Amino acid sequence: MYDPIMRVLTVLEILQARDHVTGAELAQRLEVDLRTVQRYIVRLKDLSIPIESTRGVGGSYRLLPGFRLPPLLFTDEEAFALSLGLRALRQLGLSAFAPATEGALAKLGRVLPEALRESLLTVEDVVAVEPGPWVVSTSAQSLILAASAIRGCRRIRFTYLSNASVRTRREIKPYAVLHTDGRWYLIGHCISRKAIRTFRLDRVTQLELRTKTFKRPKKFDARTYLNQRMPFVQSDHQIDVWIDLPIAEATRTFAPWRVATEDDHGGTRLRCNRDRLQLFAAMLLTFGRPIVIHHPPELRDTFTDLARQALLAAQS
Repeated sequence: MYDPIMRVLTVLEILQARDHVTGAELAQRLEVDLRTVQRYIVRLKDLSIPIESTRGVGGSYRLLPGFRLPPLLFTDEEAFALSLGLRALRQLGLSAFAPATEGALAKLGRVLPEALRESLLTVEDVVAVEPGPWVVSTSAQSLILAASAIRGCRRIRFTYLSNASVRTRREIKPYAVLHTDGRWYLIGHCISRKAIRTFRLDRVTQLELRTKTFKRPKKFDARTYLNQRMPFVQSDHQIDVWIDLPIAEATRTFAPWRVATEDDHGGTRLRCNRDRLQLFAAMLLTFGRPIVIHHPPELRDTFTDLARQALLAAQS
């Protein structure tokens, strides 16, 4: 719970972020009554912060136009979270943001108080953030353009590389971008296919904004939509295996948006798409259970290679 001083500063931050805000909204956000909000406003005015107010039941507050303070009223936890978040961009496959990340951190380091600067240095010195094996590098520019198009309800056109290595030119009404399973996905209504389609953003090139606009569905839930289709989103390999693992244990182990599970003769049928067979095969071996490969045939060669590498390691 914030102390009174922090709540006064929070009021200032809210006023800077909004054209105007009512006393009732501030009271709700800060979990205080209206009289307390009025005291906070008086406190800010005593600090020469130019705040205008309107009277009445729906009275509101606003900062005078043109007045802004630098957004540097961070707590120690906020400074730490900001630094960690900037450095974690690689976990989202956005390593292209590295120069911008370093620039932002350098600017913060120059203007933050000494105590808060320590939070940034702590992350830099002792916290290692590296991308996992599933993360796929994605164009930051494509992500920015796609997000801008969604916000502005503008169509986009791009070249797409399919799972079969076929390039097509697509135009869509973009509904959402979503990061999951180490990849960025672009979801929208494809004009040529006349249906909602999902595109891996790392396979999108030559993306451009169109002048045509559209009305974005208000109730479209990108996560729900993608979770229902995730095990079968385009990848290099379509995997279908049986493992001697009870379905209850399998459903606790595998995320539904990564692997589809089905009870099959006392074990579990696993179906999913993956770009790298070796990583998936190595993961299955950690269970120490019998495995039957239905598809793809290349997965058998992958297990053979892993066995050969393990034997060589044991003999060295």
